[in-house]
Parts: sequence; C-alpha cells; structure tokens
Amino acid sequence: MKKIDWYILRKFLTTFFFAIFLFTIIAVVIDVSEKTDEMVRSRLGVKRIIMEYYIGFIPHIIALLFPLFVFISVIYFTSKMAVQSEIIAIIAGGTSYWRWLRPYWIGSILLAVVLWLANQYVVPRANKIRSSFESKYIDANSSYNALIGGNTHIYFRVDSFTYAGIMRYDTLIKRGGPIFMYRFANDRLQENMRAESIVWDTAAKKWRLESVINRQVNKLGERVTLLDYENRTYNFTPQDLGRDKYTKERLTTPELNRFIALEKLRGSEGLNELLVERYRRDATSITVILLTLIGAIIAGRKVRGGSGFHLAMGFMLAALFIVADRFSTIFSTKGNLPPMLAAWIPNLLFLGVVWFLYRRAPK
Repeated sequence: MKKIDWYILRKFLTTFFFAIFLFTIIAVVIDVSEKTDEMVRSRLGVKRIIMEYYIGFIPHIIALLFPLFVFISVIYFTSKMAVQSEIIAIIAGGTSYWRWLRPYWIGSILLAVVLWLANQYVVPRANKIRSSFESKYIDANSSYNALIGGNTHIYFRVDSFTYAGIMRYDTLIKRGGPIFMYRFANDRLQENMRAESIVWDTAAKKWRLESVINRQVNKLGERVTLLDYENRTYNFTPQDLGRDKYTKERLTTPELNRFIALEKLRGSEGLNELLVERYRRDATSITVILLTLIGAIIAGRKVRGGSGFHLAMGFMLAALFIVADRFSTIFSTKGNLPPMLAAWIPNLLFLGVVWFLYRRAPK
C-alpha cells in the first residue's frame, strides 16, 4: 500500500466511525423518548437500564444500520475529494480507475469481516439482553398483547415418529404440564406417555417428568407403567420451547443452525423466516462491499450539485436496496421464494448496479 491508499483508507475509516458515533447517539435519544413511560414504570435506575437494555440495544442498532453507515461515509468523504479535484489529480497522475478503488476494496472488506463476526456471535448476544428487557417491560405493557393474550400451549414433533404437546408451559421457570407424547412405528401407535408436569433439571440437563403414565403397545397387547417421576433426555431444551418474535435474533449462528435443524425435523411452520435470517447474516457482509463501491463510483465524479447531489443519489439507492430487501423477505416468508435467494436478491441486483456504474464512470 502506498501513501494514497493510506490517505483514502484513513478518511474512509475515520468518517465511518464518526458516522456510527453520531447516528448511535441520535438513535438512543429517539429510543429514550419513545420508551420513557415504560422505563419510568419499570422503576429501574439509570445504571440498570443501561446495563440491562442499552448495552444490548446499541450493538443491535449499529449492526442494523451498518451498511447504511458505510454507504453514507463513503459518499460524504469521496464527494469532498471530488469537489476539491483530488480524484481528478489522482487519475491524471497516471493512477488507473481500478487502482484508485483499491483502498475502498480494502476498507470495505475489513468492515465486512467485522460485521460478519458481529452478526454470528456478538449481535445475537446483545439481542438477548435487549429482547429480555423489551419482553419484560415493553411488550408486557402493550395494549395489543394484553388484548390477544398469550398462548402457552405448545404442540410439536419431537422427531420423525414422535409427537408431543405441553399445556401451560412457563418459559421463566421452565415448567409445564400436563404433557402427552405419542410415538409411532410403521404407522401404528407404539407408545402413549402422559405426565402431570415436565420440568427442566438444570443440573442434570434432562427433563424430569412427574406422575407418569406410560402405555406401550405391541402386537401381543399393551403394558402400562406408573411412575412417580422419570428423567428423560429429549432433543429439545427450554430454549427451543421458548420461541417468540425475538428467537431468531438472539441465537448465535451455531445455535440458529441447530434450531433450524430441529424445526425441520418437527415440520414446523415459519421455517423460511429462520432460514432467511441465517442466510442474511452472511449476505449483509457482502452488502457492505457493494455499497462501498457504489458510493465511491457515484461520489468520485465531480458534478455541479456537489456533495448534495451525491448524497441525494446515495439515499435513493439506499431506499431501493431496503425496498428490494423487504419485498424478497416477504415473498419468502409468506410465499414460495427460496430463503437463500430471498437473502441474496438485493446483493445480486446491486452487483449489476456496480457493474453498470463502473462501466459508465469517466476514467
């Protein structure tokens, strides 16, 4: 790398981190103003609100707007360079257009790797903190939730041959009941198990069934067993039973992969929503690279409108990207669009935009 590369890369990163700092403060102020009543009602001190909510909210909002931060930063500092004729001087000095884009490639790949790692592990853990606070203090006071109430009855397929139902399951104390479970073999009932309650044994990492009635059926007849309690190992944990609107956001990628495999085995509905989330964690990193190149190519051209024109063009493209992303997600979760294609459609469309802009750029 030469001095010009370090010069552009330093402008890129400093502008980006300044944009993150500025927009994060704005996002926190807006969020505080919207949730003031709930926070006062929670009777928590400032320190507890910061540690139990905003320490998770800040990584969430940064990751959510990360590609947009990169895009705006690139357009802003590149446009200033174009207005000051720095880019014209660089190209006129014998530097090829592709060579001029090298520091943008380096910076975007660096930030893409950071976002990819954060999406796999850091952001889900932050979402767990944020969602716990929201479900306890924000959603609990929602008039909508109070109106529809909560369904604590869970019905699911344990594996390819076993079906179960748990009544009144409490995710907080990890206890529910009654529970029933049917196991089939060759389209015939093989086992019918019922218990008054099921509770998670934290120490043994097993499920404890209480007041168990187990009826096993075979060709010769049936055998009924009565037990006061029984410890069993199943392929689901309390975390798997506590599915809500935050589930896909607060699972790290290894946990999400395991949960998706379990939901496939169960034949659960809403599987596409989980798959789109999984594929988007990878696709968003590539989005950072594409938006960086688009911003550099657009803002690198000196025009009469200056930075204002470049920013306007940038916001239009960002809006188109968000629309494409939302439409593809809806078509996948509510329709038949493959989840992987839904996660990657915006990137594929904007890859064409990058190529078109590069071919049209004055070199």
